[in-house]
Amino acid sequence: MLDTDFFRRWMTAAAASVEREADQLTELDSAIGDADHGSNLQRGFAAVTEVLEKDAPATPGAVLTLAGRQLISTVGGASGPLYGTLLRRTGKALGDDDEVTQAQFAQALAAGVAAVGQLGGAQAGDKTMLDALLPAAEALATSFDGAAEAARAGAVATVPMQARKGRASYLGERSIGHQDPGATSAALLVEALAATATATDGVDA
Repeated sequence: MLDTDFFRRWMTAAAASVEREADQLTELDSAIGDADHGSNLQRGFAAVTEVLEKDAPATPGAVLTLAGRQLISTVGGASGPLYGTLLRRTGKALGDDDEVTQAQFAQALAAGVAAVGQLGGAQAGDKTMLDALLPAAEALATSFDGAAEAARAGAVATVPMQARKGRASYLGERSIGHQDPGATSAALLVEALAATATATDGVDA
C-alpha cells in the first residue's frame, strides 16, 4: 500500500531530480522552445517541497492536489498548467483514502494523463510530455521500474518526431532531431517515483 508519506517523498525526490537536471532541461528547451523549462520547473518543484513541509496534507490525494495547485501558481508558460493538471487530477482520482494500492494509483495517474491530453489537445506522437507519460501510466499497473523505463524510452522516442503541439510546432521540420524537454522532465518525474518505490519497504518497484 502507498501512504501519504510515500507521495510526499515522491514530490521531494522529483524536486531534487529537477534541481539536478535543470540545466539539461533548459538546454533541450533552448533548441525548440523558450529556453526556460529547467528554471521554471526548478522554481515550481522547490515551491512544492516548501508548501508540503508547511501544510502536511493528510492523504495521498491531498498531497498531489496541493502540489498541483502550487505548480500552477508558480510555474510560467504551459508547463505550470500541464503539470499542475496532471497532479491535481491524479490526486482527485485518488479520493480521500489514507492509503491506496498500486493499481488504484495507476488508474488515477492514467486519469491525470488523460486530463493533460485534453488540456493541451495533444496525443501520442505529437512530441510532448504525453509521449513519456502515456506509456509510463500503462506500465505502472505492474511495475514502478517498468514505468520509469517506459517514460525514458518515450522521451528518447521524441527525437525523430516533428512537433505538432506547442511552441516547438512553429519550427516545423526543424523540430526533428531534438528530444522534447517536456517528455524529458516527465520521465524525470516518473524516475523519481520509481526511486521512491525502491526506497520504500513493502513496495515492489
